[in-house]
Amino acid sequence: MEASILSIDKGGQPAGEEAPGGRVFFSNVRRSLEFEDEIILVSVGVDIGSSTSHLVFSRLVLERLDNRYIVSERAILHQSDVLLTPYAADQSIDARALGSFIEAQYAQAGIAKTTIDTGALILTGVAVRRANARAIGELFAQQAGKCVSVSAGDALETTLAAFGSGAAARSIRESARVMNIDIGGGTSKIAVCEAGVVVDLTALDIGARIVSFDAEGRLQRIEEAAHRFAAELGLTLALGQVLTPAQQQRLSELMAERLFEAMHAQRLSPDTAGLLRLDPLRNERAPDVITFSGGVSEYFYDLQSRSFGDLGPALARAMKSRLA
Repeated sequence: MEASILSIDKGGQPAGEEAPGGRVFFSNVRRSLEFEDEIILVSVGVDIGSSTSHLVFSRLVLERLDNRYIVSERAILHQSDVLLTPYAADQSIDARALGSFIEAQYAQAGIAKTTIDTGALILTGVAVRRANARAIGELFAQQAGKCVSVSAGDALETTLAAFGSGAAARSIRESARVMNIDIGGGTSKIAVCEAGVVVDLTALDIGARIVSFDAEGRLQRIEEAAHRFAAELGLTLALGQVLTPAQQQRLSELMAERLFEAMHAQRLSPDTAGLLRLDPLRNERAPDVITFSGGVSEYFYDLQSRSFGDLGPALARAMKSRLA
């Protein structure tokens, strides 16, 4: 028997029988995509970042417009829990723990992997730089024909933050030069938008989780950038060492100082230049509006007060005091 999906079109005709003025909503193994007026897909988006990882499942409706398809509808079917990206003792991403989390989210959503039509896996921040980043991608190897896997470079990640935060749209709405600062776990991205276009961008090794610690303040993870900042302050960092609130604030103040220099200076100090992951901003003129996105923005806008064992709250305070 020929496999097919039967549905009813808007005119009440059984799908596959094209009524006058009706539209085709029929799919089977013998039809060509070019004959479909409407296509319904189930999509999964997976974001594995320096700090957190999560999934979103969506239903996409594509409609044919002349010789191309446009997304006419997007409905979220399920948003996963947000997981603090797990790391193993050797500081690599814990692929087994991450895989278990992903399996659990599929189960919560009530969606089988075989029903996924399309999707994207994106690794961002310092997650991209882990030695086992490839192993993370292989968690989705069985869906390789369906999902696009992307290791987001700094420029792409900065651009995505500019559009995802609404900064690009705001630059149109207010006819303004909008600077968006996206502060994540391992990196900070700065994008300048005018008339809906990113006209300048940069990224630096500054983030809330360049160190992470337990409830007693004992260091559990240390990124290379943290050692650089600590050396400037005359501190030595080691796993298991207690990082006092005062030391956390000092590290955060120094990061905020470096970030503000990158935001406005036309010539950077060697220490700040050494943190750049892209060319510096031209900073030809000041922005009209400054917005923040990323995990640290939750603290900056007083949307979050809980600590997650990193420098997020302290870094937000340092940025807020300077911006004032």
